[in-house]
Amino acid sequence: MDWGMKNRLSRLMPNGKCFFMPIDHGYFQGPTRGLEKPGETIKPLLPYVDAIFCTRGVLRSAIDPISSKPIVLRVSGCTSMVGKDLANEELTTSIEEIIRLNAAAVGLSVFIGSDYEKETLKNLATLVNACEGYGIPVMAITAVGREMDKREARYLALSCRIAAELGAKVVKTYWCEEHFDKVVNSCPVPVIMAGGPKCETELEVLEFVHDGIKKGAVGINLGRNVWQSPHPVAMAKALRAIVHDNLSVKQAHEIFKKTKENKPT
Repeated sequence: MDWGMKNRLSRLMPNGKCFFMPIDHGYFQGPTRGLEKPGETIKPLLPYVDAIFCTRGVLRSAIDPISSKPIVLRVSGCTSMVGKDLANEELTTSIEEIIRLNAAAVGLSVFIGSDYEKETLKNLATLVNACEGYGIPVMAITAVGREMDKREARYLALSCRIAAELGAKVVKTYWCEEHFDKVVNSCPVPVIMAGGPKCETELEVLEFVHDGIKKGAVGINLGRNVWQSPHPVAMAKALRAIVHDNLSVKQAHEIFKKTKENKPT
């Protein structure tokens, strides 16, 4: 692996683990609760995350270039919640723009099994071809659009493996309750967990993250379950403790409760 690629991945995943904070939701669903002012939303969370996942528009308009964490740049889009099919995405950002913005990595969605499977996989291959020559890692996101019933191990393992085969350096996918270890073990590149729908309680989030880490995921890419929480800083701190410090659910929940109450941990 080239020096530049290794360097970028080491900044994104210190000691091989990572906590990415996605704030790219507006690219397909417009205004999102908690992201009305994304720069203000993430400011208190920055000490606990390893990278920010966002679009170039939000990066330029809302994120401080002086004190920013590494950026994973969302480079696919062109669909919306009100359109016919979320899977009909295209690449939105050139390699020149990626370099100009000093992105540490880029991310795009692939929709395996959809009517646009070939097109989104072609997007991935094209992006890998463009980025590989500059040492920029590509993160493939195994998206499922509105079809949340696809979040089961057989489908996720298929999607992750195909993304890795096409050259993704990291794959972001959903956690599943059964056989998540098979998803991770059949993918030759690191697997990061997506947040998915907002959970009912903070404990639910900590439990599924802990389970996924124990089964081999290298980290998380969680947004709504953090910045839509009534206590986002406490949530971020507890999640970081699971990902980077290998704490138990009980220990992380104690950190959450103490931080929420403004008591020292």
